[in-house]
Amino acid sequence: MPKRIAIIQGHPDPGATRFCHALADAFAEGAASAGHDIRRIEIAALDFPILRSKAEFEDGPVPDALIPCQETIQWAEHIIVIHPLWLATMPALLKAFLEQGFRYGFALELGAPDKWPKKLLVGRSARIVITMGMPALAYRWLFGAHGLKTLRGIFRMSGIGPVRETLIGGVDGLGEKGRERWLSRARKLGAEAR
Repeated sequence: MPKRIAIIQGHPDPGATRFCHALADAFAEGAASAGHDIRRIEIAALDFPILRSKAEFEDGPVPDALIPCQETIQWAEHIIVIHPLWLATMPALLKAFLEQGFRYGFALELGAPDKWPKKLLVGRSARIVITMGMPALAYRWLFGAHGLKTLRGIFRMSGIGPVRETLIGGVDGLGEKGRERWLSRARKLGAEAR
């Protein structure tokens, strides 16, 4: 059954030669071939300020550039986030995007002080795709997959689930055949939309 899919390409470098861009294209190709409806968010193309206070997060206006992004996320049934690993987590621009976009009133609704916030993005699934120079096993087992856990937590706190992951290690040494294997897998995952 066709789904509405939002692909968030989280590499902050707009250069088309980045592997994250190729992966986003492959996911989109696979999804389109299976009849899914696709919308894309390119983090590198967005211009917005970072949050600097709790008051801004709770009561400040959402930047104009991010309103269509929020609409895309609300529209989506499945969300794919693709980003490189930088200092064991997501790039700062992607984190700033999430801080600005996943605010109260969009991702969460505050209730009484002694209650957990209400999850506003229930009914969506997600896949997190992270590229990295180190082996994926080392990231997962030696470093505890800290950045992955952070993004999973943001999604789960908002009601998004299940959240699956694809970790692509050793990207600098993949070679053309290795890259094509991963792009082929991304097309398949895009078609499956899970």
